[in-house]
Amino acid sequence: MAAHNELGKKGELYAKDYLIAKGYKIRDLNWRSGHFELDIVAENDDLLVVVEVKTRRSNYFGRPEEAVNEAKIKRTIDAVHRYIHSHKLETGARCDIISILIRSENDYEIEHIEDAFRPSWR
Repeated sequence: MAAHNELGKKGELYAKDYLIAKGYKIRDLNWRSGHFELDIVAENDDLLVVVEVKTRRSNYFGRPEEAVNEAKIKRTIDAVHRYIHSHKLETGARCDIISILIRSENDYEIEHIEDAFRPSWR
């Protein structure tokens, strides 16, 4: 596995553990359906919470969350709609971003940006 893929997987595990410690219930990790993809799908206070995880080793190229551009937001929102329809859910949803800087195994920083963007209902 490429080093950037390993870093991303490690970041997703840190994010999952962080969310569980905050009381979130994890529904799915790395959910995929066709070309749709979601990093983490969780529940919190009867709300579906979809989390985009961005992990970096430094801020040299910008903060990790800055990699979530308009195209990524659109793809994520489309995936949220697919997830809701495929699971026949009748719930509200929000999209969060978890930004992680991993400097070493025991030195990392997590920033949780709640309600970073919301899917509109079609």
